Parts: sequence; structure tokens; C-alpha cells
Amino acid sequence: MLEKYRIVYSGGVNEIVEKKSRFIATTCPVTTEEEANLFIESIRKKYWDASHNCFSYVIGDKHQVQRYSDDGEPSGTAGRPILDVLLGEDIHNVVVVVTRYFGGTLLGTGGLVRAYSKAAQAGLLNSEIVEKNLGMIYEIETDYNGIGKLQYIVGQMELSTIDTQYSDIVKMQVIVPQKDCNLFEKKVTQASNGKARMDAQKEMYYCILNGKLLLV
Repeated sequence: MLEKYRIVYSGGVNEIVEKKSRFIATTCPVTTEEEANLFIESIRKKYWDASHNCFSYVIGDKHQVQRYSDDGEPSGTAGRPILDVLLGEDIHNVVVVVTRYFGGTLLGTGGLVRAYSKAAQAGLLNSEIVEKNLGMIYEIETDYNGIGKLQYIVGQMELSTIDTQYSDIVKMQVIVPQKDCNLFEKKVTQASNGKARMDAQKEMYYCILNGKLLLV
């Protein structure tokens, strides 16, 4: 599993105009080819009267699945340029459909490549892109004398707290970047003189969006 990679968290729509041709880029997060194809079909139905609905999608933490279509445009002028934008921006798990309404003026192969690339970039600009980080969820149990030291470690390492429960003891759930797990365990053990109980519960991806922790 990769330590981190970028995804589209929520899609968007943006439009550019080149020599009176409209290029409408619509993006959507996907995790399977089925989801991507369903989205592409929905855009085709929405813009049924368009000249072309060209697309590209990339799926997997290492871009394992890559598909694209020129949808009637000259070969290599639409789908591949959209894909190149996604790979160049290192975006994963996303489908982009660029809808073209022909404006009456031919753009030429170079002009088409530039237009579809520009439209794809515009679509990404109106999307929420986040970085998924691989982390480990820890549950730590400590007494009330130890909670201050634990909170200090969490703040010092800029970690995110998932939950804190107060009863006769304190239980805190924290997500720690995978690369920092050994350091975190060492700091907690030293600060509590080995008294705090730590349980590495689950490895998963997370991201921070608008200051909020999201488990993704």
C-alpha cells in the first residue's frame, strides 16, 4: 500500500470556450470501472445533443486501470490528453468527461489536444482534491494523570484525534501516519512509564479536508 496518494474527494464542473466550441468538463470520484462507466453514460444522456463526450478515468493507488475514449474526435486528440492531465497531476480514482459542442470552426489536432487538456485541468480546478494518507488507528487507555502528557504528544506530532471517552479512565482514539507509528509508540511508552495501554486497531487511509478528519 502506498504511504499517500491524491484523489478527487468530490467532483465538479467547469467550462471553457475555444473558437466558439464549448468544452464542458465534469469530474467524479470512482473506485471501480463499473462506477466510471455508469457516470460516463449519465453524462452522455445529460448532454445527448453534444458533438462529443470524450472521457478518461484512472483507478487504483498505482493507476492500475487507465481507460480513455476520443468519441469520434481524431485519434489521440481528446481521451489521451485528458488522461495525460490526470497522470501529470498524479490524481487517482477519478473519471473526467469532457463534452464538446462544436462551434463551427475546426481547431486542428494541436488545437484539440490543447482544448481537451485545458478543459480537463479546469474540471479539476472545480473539484475537491485531497491527499489520502496511510495511517494506523490507535486506542490508548490512561489515567487522568496521564491524559495531559498524551494530549501533548498528539499536539506535538500534529496528530488527529478520532474520539475521547472519559470514565474511570480515559480512552483516546488517534490516527497516526504509518511512517510515525514507531515514534508515537515510543513517546507514549516513555511519557507514561509504560503504564498507558496502546492497541493498534486498524490500518486505513485518512485525509484532512477543511480542517476536518475524514476516514477514506
